Amino acid sequence: MTPEELRALQAPLKQRYRTEPAAALVTSAAVATLDQGRIACRVESPQPGADVGLHPAAGGDGTLRCSGDMLVEALAGCAGVTLLAVATAMGITIRTGTIRAEGDWDARGTLGVSKEVPVGCTAIRLRVKIDTDAKAEQIAKLLELTERYCVVAQTLAAGVKVEVG
Repeated sequence: MTPEELRALQAPLKQRYRTEPAAALVTSAAVATLDQGRIACRVESPQPGADVGLHPAAGGDGTLRCSGDMLVEALAGCAGVTLLAVATAMGITIRTGTIRAEGDWDARGTLGVSKEVPVGCTAIRLRVKIDTDAKAEQIAKLLELTERYCVVAQTLAAGVKVEVG
């Protein structure tokens, strides 16, 4: 996709959102159906679903997706798509690239072994490697804008209230 094609695709959306801010509000959703026969659930979203279960560190056998792994997958995917969209808009050609997301967590927290150990990720890293002829300052701007516009990265960085009920 060329920068012009991307702008043409997004221009009517941007215009609509300027005049109708409420039209820009999106609710992403996924539904997990509990599997009574095993400690697992089937997660469905607008795309095909995935079977999710315990991580091996929490007693799983490794055959099911782990929601913690899915969190870093979502981050890597969102950052990758955002980077490519920003690169396209900037006219930067990327020949190849990888986005690696890693999240550190301690199974003692989720298993209730120690109340002093937090439940959830205590550190998340996003590493970008790209093959491009862009200049260093262009790459720095590309990474800055990728971080700024990546929905998952911004949600994790800012934190968000989660309601359970």
